[in-house]
Amino acid sequence: MDYFLQEVSEQQISRERLKARELRKSRWWAQKCSTGVCYYCNKQFAPSELTMDHIVPLTRGGVSSRSNVVPACKECNNRKKYLLPIEWEEYLDKLKENLQ
Repeated sequence: MDYFLQEVSEQQISRERLKARELRKSRWWAQKCSTGVCYYCNKQFAPSELTMDHIVPLTRGGVSSRSNVVPACKECNNRKKYLLPIEWEEYLDKLKENLQ
């Protein structure tokens, strides 16, 4: 189900990716990753193994701000892709149903 579709220009996405690169270099981001905990699965990783994930993806109108980026393991980041938080929750619920 698509909850939120928005036209986002390539120029806007490029601008936000540049902001994300700068944010990734910040002391704030280093501190966020220093715990080594993935925001989504809560598993422990080496800080260098965590990636930056946009809670609201850039392609869905999200921005590169402190309130919209979280450290995530590569597996969760790859699975989440462009999903919004509510879509991600639905995905996880379906996975749980399939395991039962």
